Amino acid sequence: MFTTSSGEMADCIRCGTCCRKGGPVLHHQDKDILRVGRIGYDRLVTLRRGERAYNPVKDVLEPIPEELIKLAGNGKDWGCFFYNEAAASCAIYGYRPVECRLLKCWDTSAVRSLLGRNTLRRADIINSGDPVLELIAEHERECPCCELERFIRDFGHPKKKTAALSGLKELVHNDMSLRVFAFRELELRREFELFIFGRPVSQILKERGLKVTMNKGDY
Repeated sequence: MFTTSSGEMADCIRCGTCCRKGGPVLHHQDKDILRVGRIGYDRLVTLRRGERAYNPVKDVLEPIPEELIKLAGNGKDWGCFFYNEAAASCAIYGYRPVECRLLKCWDTSAVRSLLGRNTLRRADIINSGDPVLELIAEHERECPCCELERFIRDFGHPKKKTAALSGLKELVHNDMSLRVFAFRELELRREFELFIFGRPVSQILKERGLKVTMNKGDY
């Protein structure tokens, strides 16, 4: 039975709507899933502090106050990588994160009570002595998302547009330079890029309707 006597939904009908809306944010309760390798770091994407993300409670996109880690999308959109569209099933169902376990589309109270609480950061799941932590810290210093949002806002004001464009170019340059350095000099595996650095600044700008053109010598 999937509905109550009143006709209200009472169980999951595997429609896939929740999974298509995006992978869950990871919490400290999900550490064991990562430790046993059921979810690889290559399937994680970091949303950086100040980056715009969807707030399901307010039903709006807004800058997030703290860093979040999510399951990556399927390559076409934010739909969860582990959702099998053809079979309408989850590839890691027995090891799915806590948000997935709590989510009931007909009653979201349980998962809403978890939103923003005990969420994981990169530093929580990277060994404390790993030099990549300093690389992450440098990336945050050189191209913070809060600055990115400020420049995007200023770009819409005629008197601030020139300075905003210059600032955006600098952030794109810093972001690209650090990624190239990590790949070429530190030999960071590219499949870990979205976990280590989050989404490229240029990609975020493109999604916001802005395209910053860089010369080859700029990075």
